Amino acid sequence: MADEILRVRDLTTRFFTEEGQVNAVEHVDFDVRDGEVFGIVGESGSGKSVTALSLIDLVESPGRIVEGEVWYRDADLADEHRESHPDAVDGDYVDVRQLPEATRRWLRGPAFATIFQDPMSSLNPSITVGEQIAEAVEVQRRARANPRRTRSRTQGYGLGRMVVDSLLPSQSYVSEESHERAIELLDQVGIPDPEQRAKEYPHEFSGGMLQRAMVAQALAGEPDVLIADEPTTALDVTIQAQILNLLRDLQEEEDMSVVLITHNLGVIARMCQRVGVMYAGEVVERGALEDVFQNPVHPYTQGLLGSIPDIEDPAPRLSPIEGNVPSLLDSEMGEECYFADRCPKAMQSCLNQIDEREAPSTTGDEHRVRCVLADREYDESEALGSEAKQEVVSDD
Repeated sequence: MADEILRVRDLTTRFFTEEGQVNAVEHVDFDVRDGEVFGIVGESGSGKSVTALSLIDLVESPGRIVEGEVWYRDADLADEHRESHPDAVDGDYVDVRQLPEATRRWLRGPAFATIFQDPMSSLNPSITVGEQIAEAVEVQRRARANPRRTRSRTQGYGLGRMVVDSLLPSQSYVSEESHERAIELLDQVGIPDPEQRAKEYPHEFSGGMLQRAMVAQALAGEPDVLIADEPTTALDVTIQAQILNLLRDLQEEEDMSVVLITHNLGVIARMCQRVGVMYAGEVVERGALEDVFQNPVHPYTQGLLGSIPDIEDPAPRLSPIEGNVPSLLDSEMGEECYFADRCPKAMQSCLNQIDEREAPSTTGDEHRVRCVLADREYDESEALGSEAKQEVVSDD
């Protein structure tokens, strides 16, 4: 079994709004192993994207990561902080949440990179695609020249030098080598005529090509962990397949670990070795793909799988999950299982807070579920009727 490159423990993110506290991510645990694709799946609003932003410390106000640990394996980083931050170091692992902000910023690129949902809004429309990728390459090139010093991220490139570069065309922050590397990256992700395309602006790219450009930009830092947040959103089926094939090929070539976030169970089945299912900010079931898909324990996971049409036998009616995703406002969330009011197997014991439990596994891998059914059978005599479920909704 491969070692973990990332260990996420008790990760909790809140948004403090005028309406009240929003519990977007609730005590999330999972591991990402060397060279694997770990999938996070769930309905819209389940907390998948906020989890991704929390991993790389990009949660913006009024959001805030209030609790949790993100252990990243890097022996050099651990040695550097072993004396200054002893509580943040465990062997070769470092809890990046306890490191200085400047160090966490430095880790974006060589350690963690992200492909965001909407490439058009993630790229600057006034700068050519090639220049933007070349900037990402240059930042990492300069950082590696003196990797652990905060100032090395730009090697003193501040407002003064930016003004000089703007006024003197002969001066440039980005080197010719970085421009050449940007073209190589565009070619690597399958963009035809990359030298010419590098001179074009984002609006001149199609949706699929923009997504490829985002992948190229993410690869600029040669990251250990690539976070792909809904990388096939708004793309047609053919282009989706091309992007997924590209990600899989690059992951194998570069031996990266990938966290793939999607609401598409078909994408998870095609790409991932292990998966975590999210609902209302919690990971309600996680484990090997075979265990979660073929032997699901949580009724929510069963509901998601039951809503997929069977191509071989399309006659049976689908079984959609009844009800709506709950509000994540703290004042409206109770202490019971958040799925209880929609669950066809809800029992009296579900009205208490449910911790993760071991579940049966056919693969020998870890299989954990946030449900009482992990270690007991459904008891119809304890079932919550429709009136009791309505009370759960009313209490919230």
